[in-house]
Amino acid sequence: MLCYWGAQVREGFGLSQPDKVKHGNYGIRCVCPKLAVQDMSAGRSFVGFIRNGQVSVLRLRGENGDHDGKLKPPQLKNDKTIFISIVCGGAGAVLLADGGRVFTMDKSTVCSPLKGLENRQVIQIACGDQHSMALTKDGQLFVWGDNTHGQLGLEKEQPSSLSAQPVKSLCGIPLAQISAGGDHSFVLSLSGVVFGWGKNSAGQLGLGDTTDRHIPTVVNSLNRKKTVSISCGGEHTATLSKGGTVFTFGSGGFGQLGHNSFKDEHHPRVVAELWGSKVSQVTCGRRHTLVSVESSKLIYSFGCGMQGELGNGEIIKQCVPFPVDLTTVCDHAYMIEKLIAGENHSFALFFKEPGNESKPNPIRGILTLDERKIDRWVSGSDSWKVIKKDINKVFSSAASLNGSFLKTSCDEHYQMSEEHCGLDFDLVKASFEKLSNNEKLISEVVRVVQQKLLPSLNSNPAGVEALRLYLLIPELIRGLQEQQRTEFTKAMASKILDLNPAARKVLEMYWSKLPDDMLKNLVDLFQKESAMLIVRIAVAKLDSDIEKHLLKFVRILQMVYQVCRSAHRDITKSDFIVHEVNGLQDVLQTINEDVNNMWFTLTGQIQALKAQQNYYNIILQKLISHPCIFNLEAKCSYMKNRVWKQGSYELTLRRTALLEDCFSLLRTARKQHLRGCWLAVFYTEDLRKTDVNKRDFFLNVFKELCAPESQLLKENDNKTLSWFPTKLSMEKEKYFLFGILCGLAFNNNSVVNLPFPLALFKKLLNVKPCLEDLIEFSPVLGKSLRYILDYSDDVREMDLLFTITWDGTDVELDPAEPGKVVTNFNRTEFVDKYVDYILNKSVEEVFEEFKRGFFNACDRCLVEMFEPEELRGVLVGNEEYDWDILKKNTTYEGPFYAEHPTIISFWEVFDELTPNEKKAFLLFITGFEKVPILGMSAVKMRVRSRFDFTQDHLPEALTCHALLDLPVYQDKETLRTKVIEAINHKRGFWEE
Repeated sequence: MLCYWGAQVREGFGLSQPDKVKHGNYGIRCVCPKLAVQDMSAGRSFVGFIRNGQVSVLRLRGENGDHDGKLKPPQLKNDKTIFISIVCGGAGAVLLADGGRVFTMDKSTVCSPLKGLENRQVIQIACGDQHSMALTKDGQLFVWGDNTHGQLGLEKEQPSSLSAQPVKSLCGIPLAQISAGGDHSFVLSLSGVVFGWGKNSAGQLGLGDTTDRHIPTVVNSLNRKKTVSISCGGEHTATLSKGGTVFTFGSGGFGQLGHNSFKDEHHPRVVAELWGSKVSQVTCGRRHTLVSVESSKLIYSFGCGMQGELGNGEIIKQCVPFPVDLTTVCDHAYMIEKLIAGENHSFALFFKEPGNESKPNPIRGILTLDERKIDRWVSGSDSWKVIKKDINKVFSSAASLNGSFLKTSCDEHYQMSEEHCGLDFDLVKASFEKLSNNEKLISEVVRVVQQKLLPSLNSNPAGVEALRLYLLIPELIRGLQEQQRTEFTKAMASKILDLNPAARKVLEMYWSKLPDDMLKNLVDLFQKESAMLIVRIAVAKLDSDIEKHLLKFVRILQMVYQVCRSAHRDITKSDFIVHEVNGLQDVLQTINEDVNNMWFTLTGQIQALKAQQNYYNIILQKLISHPCIFNLEAKCSYMKNRVWKQGSYELTLRRTALLEDCFSLLRTARKQHLRGCWLAVFYTEDLRKTDVNKRDFFLNVFKELCAPESQLLKENDNKTLSWFPTKLSMEKEKYFLFGILCGLAFNNNSVVNLPFPLALFKKLLNVKPCLEDLIEFSPVLGKSLRYILDYSDDVREMDLLFTITWDGTDVELDPAEPGKVVTNFNRTEFVDKYVDYILNKSVEEVFEEFKRGFFNACDRCLVEMFEPEELRGVLVGNEEYDWDILKKNTTYEGPFYAEHPTIISFWEVFDELTPNEKKAFLLFITGFEKVPILGMSAVKMRVRSRFDFTQDHLPEALTCHALLDLPVYQDKETLRTKVIEAINHKRGFWEE
């Protein structure tokens, strides 16, 4: 049954005899044609019907305003074509035939196949005033017609088109519905994301402005609203959410928005009068809107009613929803199946319940993959030819694959956003595991994805929904053989890095939310592929293509590493390390030695070696910008080799004015002379002018700098750590020079006395300090703040304000609201601001000077390859005193050997030393008070005996080489006395 109302037309539309038309109130008419209407549409010039697969149209107006009022079939070359859908626009119509073919009908009712969609199965069509849209089974959107306002979504420069063109920016977005308005277009994704583009003169795109859009743009204010339906009018748009909420926006001049006003709305706004009505359908005409309510025959209308299209007897502009009175024409046995709103007509298709075969065709969905289909493939229920065809259809389509694994339970897929991808990860893993267990299936899937799907991915997707593919594809790669995996990973890496920065940022957010096993798989994938390529490079395969892909792999590894760090994931740093880098450094070291030792070799051979040397240096230099793949040993080795090549910088100082002379020289030093250079120190008192031990220099200068008497730093309550002062008691320049000294210590691989908390090293690496860093520096204060965060009752009981006292000064942590009270809701903000003030804002000026000096003396790229904990270890060392390793790694020269009586006595004496005496011995032999970052194994002590030493000599040490000159003492007690005397008085230091 068809009910209609609005502008006057031929009685019954020619679907039945005039005397069979049933008349109701307010001009509403009802007909029950012998051939049920399967689909229909009303536009500006035509009303079209499909009955029994055949199309008939009725012209509403001619060019001169005349029409004969007769229902006629369009002019078709093949009148046996079966049609399933029709949409009428401003001047013509678009028809969809069974099998997915598309025809266009012009104003003369001549129908012809649309060019550009040959061999494609279309499932949905839409028609605006001068443009049209078609959605294919594989999820691609095609458009044609006028593009004056960007309604085709083909970029601003693209002209109008008579043939169908793909909207590439929507590639990978699984679409559920399409709709075309006057000069604007809308699509809806399976996750309820709404995209609009085209004319926006009245805000009909819902983007908060009136600027036209030439590419699909997400209507962000409709995100997470569970949108299930969209409809476009002449210059307005309506959406329907699951649960029945209606939003409208755009032109409101005729009241078509239903907001009890005639104003335009630039943002989607709820139609308040329909709140709680559980609307099941919404459709927009040119200037009016119709909605139907679930499980009833109740229809509401609002907007322009100047020709009776509202069905309420009023020839007015109506700005609130009002019921359409169908009581006199509609039998209780009928239910509303489809609403159609045209130029100035309204229609409602009714069908009896239960299901009638002639019901309107439901909105058809794109092809997706489900468990049932996979099970058929795995079981071999279908022939291999059929299976291959199915695989090609699903896995060649980014949209089809993307829409296949949505987490529909509890409507979670509707929560799709930049933080939530909406995937059912358990379903993904179970499905791909089934495919991976069948080698024939997975090989075909891989072939299709690699050859067809990956090349189709858009680097500038219109919506973040498309990024789900970058989570799915690594799971496919998981079980592949090495060769397949490598080629697949190369293609995948290129596509990830081709994404625009905003899309990559969202992808990183999705990575941070991946289940542990999927995230680990992602890391393993790129880590293993990186390792394989490094091995190939290390065996002298100087291949620019290998290098290119390696750098892409490690760049992605570094991206994922940063994600894991920021999100505090359980993936460990060791999971990222590519140990083969150490082998690459070994190869370079061998080449360096060969170059140095082959001065007598032919020039051509030397040049070839130097070319290799240069190549490996460049590779390592590029790799180090992705430090997550380097273990600590590799980082330290790289830093040592890099600094060694830069030359040296000399300081000539007075022992009696060590710090004064040092500052005086550094004050005028140029950055290029300091950065990356070995330090050479001379004392004016030394007549021989020999380079003194740098470790001795750093030991003494830092001892003086960090002493409380220097007033350079502020000690904590326990006097164990220091921090920068909030109030300067000396010129700011000293902190700049202090920074230079720290940078020089870093360059010279010298462990120094730098009693700072981890916060300092975080700040140097642009990592924000946290509460744990404050707890390290000030345990009492930090733990008090932790107590506030953990307090289970009302924090207001503590009478705390955002006003604190630090270093004798009252500070407002929130200057915009002085005296602000700390509550349970803002306590995290309070603690964050407290920590930020102490570790950042209060010392900002001083720290920036220190940082400027530090990076004046060392390369930022070398510093930034370390983590904060590692950087502290490089500069300060650690306290893991494993004396057994020291003993094990010691070597002997001259007359000494492990079982020599003097050596046996020495180790017996050493074992009997107190812990502090052992530390003093380490300082004596290495110049370090703490163990180097690589542990005690990095201390390679050598013991020798000099022929000119007597029983009266003390042991001496060459700290730069950890060399101990030990006299051959007559007895153990003499040895004990001399060793203790040497380490306690630090006598016997050799100069280099």
